[in-house]
Amino acid sequence: MRRATLSLALGLSLIALLAARGADASIHEYAGGGFAPRANSFFFHGGSEGLYASDLLSNSSSFIRFDSIVFRRTLESASRHEEMQQKTGLVEAIIVEIQDRDKIGGSYLHSDAICCTPELDKEKSCRVGEVIIRPNPENPDWPKRIQTFFDGKNEETTMVTQIVSINKTGMYYLYFMFCDPQLKGLKVTGRTVWRNPQGYLPGKMAPMMTFYGVMSLAYLALGLLWFIQFVRCWKDILQLHYHITTVIALGMCEMAFWYFEYANFNSTGTRPIGITLWAVTFTAVKKTVSRFLLLVVSMGYGVVLPTLGGITSRVAALGFIYFVASEALELVENLGNINDFSGKTRLFLVLPVAVLDATFIIWIFSSLSRTLEKLQVTTSWPN
Repeated sequence: MRRATLSLALGLSLIALLAARGADASIHEYAGGGFAPRANSFFFHGGSEGLYASDLLSNSSSFIRFDSIVFRRTLESASRHEEMQQKTGLVEAIIVEIQDRDKIGGSYLHSDAICCTPELDKEKSCRVGEVIIRPNPENPDWPKRIQTFFDGKNEETTMVTQIVSINKTGMYYLYFMFCDPQLKGLKVTGRTVWRNPQGYLPGKMAPMMTFYGVMSLAYLALGLLWFIQFVRCWKDILQLHYHITTVIALGMCEMAFWYFEYANFNSTGTRPIGITLWAVTFTAVKKTVSRFLLLVVSMGYGVVLPTLGGITSRVAALGFIYFVASEALELVENLGNINDFSGKTRLFLVLPVAVLDATFIIWIFSSLSRTLEKLQVTTSWPN
C-alpha cells in the first residue's frame, strides 16, 4: 500500500515538473520554434489573448508589440538565391480577431488554399506567395498583415520592431506564416508583448485579480470574527476548532498569494515561478486539509470519538495522495501550457483528482450516516 502510494505521488510530481517549463504570460517568447504545414501554407502559432480596446479617455493603450523577432532559414534554402537578389523569401505575421478567422484563406473564393495560387493570382484575387486575406468591410486594415522579407543569401532576417494598436475588444490570435516550400525548416526567435489598457493581465484573467482581492478581504474579516469568538469561548475550545482555524489561515494565505501573483502578472507581464508555486501549494494544502477535516468530523472525531484509532493511517494516506495529485494538476495548469498536452496526458492529470474527490465524498457521506445512527442510538438509549 505504501509503495503504491509513493509510486503514484512520484509519478504525478514528475509529470508536473516536466510540464512546468515556464509560465504562460502576456509576454510570449519564442526560442527557435518551428513551423507546421497546413493546406498549402506553413504556420507558427505566436499566441492568443483576450484584449480590451484602448481607453482613449484615460490615454491607456492596448497593443501587441513585436520585439526582436528573428527568422532563420536553412543554409540549403538560402543558397538557392543570388547575393544581390532582393526579397528572396517572405514571412508574414497575421493578427486576426476571432470573429474574422473565416477571412483567412480562400474559402470565400471557393478554394481550400490558405496561400494564393497562380490561378487565383490570375483572377486578381490575391498575390502569389502571400496568405489570402479578405479585409473586414467595417475595418479594412484588419486582419492585420505584417510582412518580413529575406534578402540575397542571408540566413537570417529581423522583423521591424513595431506596435499594433488594439481598438476593438476581442480575442486576438497571432500566426507567423509563409507560403514558399523552399523555406521549410524556418525557425523563429524573439518575443511579442500583449498589453491591455490597465496592464499585462489577459482579458480572460483580468477579473481574477479583483476576485482574489475581494476574497482576501473576506477571509481577513472571517478570520477576525473567528479569532474574537475563539478568545471569548476559549474554555470550551475543542481540538476541531484548532483545525478550523488552520483552514481559515490557509485560505487567507491562499487568497493573498493569488492576489499578489495576479497583481505582479498585471504589472510585469510575467508569472514568476516562485510566487505561483507558493500560491499553488497553499491551494493544494487548503483543499486537502478542508476535505480531511470534513471526513474526520463525519466519522465522529471530536463528537462521539476521541481518536480515529486504526483508521488514521488510511485517512492520512488518502489525504497525502490527494495533496500530491492536486498539486500536480495545479502546477501544470498554472506553470505550464496544458493545451500542449494530448487528451490522454490531460486525463492522466485530471482523473486522479476527480476519483479522489469522489472517494472523499462517498466516504464522508457514509461516515456521516453511521455517526448519525450512533447519535440516535445514544439519545434513545435511556428510553
